[in-house]
Amino acid sequence: MKIEYKLFVILAAFFAPVGLAYGIATDWKEPVGPAGLFLSAGLGAMIAFYLWATARRLPERPEDNPGGEIHEQEGEYGFFSPHSWWPLPLAGAAAICFLGLAVGWWLFIIGAAVGTVALVGWTFEYFKGPHAV
Repeated sequence: MKIEYKLFVILAAFFAPVGLAYGIATDWKEPVGPAGLFLSAGLGAMIAFYLWATARRLPERPEDNPGGEIHEQEGEYGFFSPHSWWPLPLAGAAAICFLGLAVGWWLFIIGAAVGTVALVGWTFEYFKGPHAV
């Protein structure tokens, strides 16, 4: 996790002086810009601290080893359905829901109902037929 916290340290080190330069350039009359930049620096520092503290407790990963090989990281990544059609109606339902936010709540409710059916179908597609668990 060394590279992760180093990236966030770089972000924090970038946003802090940029916030200072922005404040000086605007004579501190526009408070939102420097505040946002300083908050971004603080967020980067907090995430960097968390990743650093976590990296100290965990053993070294293959990604942290410069001489690491690809086979050291191999393993099970999970099961992904190779031929499922359920993501298509689920994406259509999401599109209907977003259209419903612009058009009217009645369309959003229809999209939510279609999305619920699609999500249940996608979740339980291997609990029936020849692929039953």
